[in-house]
Amino acid sequence: MESIVLYPSPAIGHVISMVELAKLTLNHKPSLSIHIIIFDAPFNAGSTAHYINKVSATIPSIIFHQLPTITLPPLIISSSPHHETLIFEVLHLNNPNLHQALISISTNYTISAFIADFFSACALSVTHKLNIPAYLFFTSGASVLSTFLYLPMIHKNITKNFKDVDTILQIPGVPPVPAKDMPKPLLKRDDKAYQFFLDCSINWSRSAAGIIVNTFEYLEQRALKAISGGLCVLDGSTPSVYCIGPEVEKRVRELMESEEGNSVRKQTIVMKNNAKAALSEGGSSIVALSSLVKTRK
Repeated sequence: MESIVLYPSPAIGHVISMVELAKLTLNHKPSLSIHIIIFDAPFNAGSTAHYINKVSATIPSIIFHQLPTITLPPLIISSSPHHETLIFEVLHLNNPNLHQALISISTNYTISAFIADFFSACALSVTHKLNIPAYLFFTSGASVLSTFLYLPMIHKNITKNFKDVDTILQIPGVPPVPAKDMPKPLLKRDDKAYQFFLDCSINWSRSAAGIIVNTFEYLEQRALKAISGGLCVLDGSTPSVYCIGPEVEKRVRELMESEEGNSVRKQTIVMKNNAKAALSEGGSSIVALSSLVKTRK
């Protein structure tokens, strides 16, 4: 029987995203068997047991596999203040368990593809040895993907901690970003989380057959164009990117191009003009604010 294996990060938000991807896949090909390999976080990431039990009871085609618990040494736990570092550490240590789980699944199923959470790029070394086509699932949008794909270039050009510079980062397909506003795990170059993300960014386009991104073209045209144009990767390569939101995009287009969409746009313009008037000299907001100030006196 043909199957696809999914490998989410342990946080509930990532597990739910993977399950939704599984549901979407089954809608297109109900004959598939979906296997989701899960593992415990080395910190309290919230329980997923109730959610997983509910999915298992309602969708028999989705089968969960639990990897053995990995206990990290205290030295590793204290090496970084970021939870992401601990997730990366567990993922690396779990590769032998993942290898065994894939071997076990393949005894009864033909694994057509392996889809790993973007945190789990290190797992692709396992699938490569087993000759299983592997993809990455980026649970955020294309703009964030552009940022992470471009991280090696930023790393090359900026040699200081992001938290210590006032530089505005010019990332293809993304509005200018102050370096200090980058995600917290990236603010210090000597932090292990930074190095893990940098390694992932380098390997995403090299190791995966493609990247599935949680967006649709109508929403993030600039970012997707930058990625497909080879502007985000050091060597100018163009990773295959697959958007999982075509049905959502279809509904958005229908709304925007329909009479209902025209009505919404007209209402928005009226509200915008009313807001401008309220904030202008003599406007209702200015008058109300002036009255409030006088009352407080």
